[in-house]
Amino acid sequence: MASIQNSLENLLTADGALCAAVVDSASGMMLGAIGSGVDLEVAAAGNTEVVRAKLKTMRALGLNDAIEDILITLGKQYHLLRPMAQKEGVFIYFVLDKSKSNLALARRKLQDVEKEMAF
Repeated sequence: MASIQNSLENLLTADGALCAAVVDSASGMMLGAIGSGVDLEVAAAGNTEVVRAKLKTMRALGLNDAIEDILITLGKQYHLLRPMAQKEGVFIYFVLDKSKSNLALARRKLQDVEKEMAF
């Protein structure tokens, strides 16, 4: 099992990786962060609202399922949000340069890192 910081360092080895954070979705506060390119404190708080809204919508629809990840595609960046299966209320936020990254490989790396992260 890897620490939060080691896990975030591992994420930044992906092609095109800019920054990443582990976020408590109850408070919007970061539990760990690495990299640059985005104000991670603002992004953590804002993306907490994205995760909450999706969970609320799923409940309203009666969907008995879990979010694997949420992808936000911008003109120049990918933003991935992945709720942690082993730690309810925590998600990983991962930002990539769209022109330098492979989305499929980045999603796979995020999945692998999430499985290895210790809490």
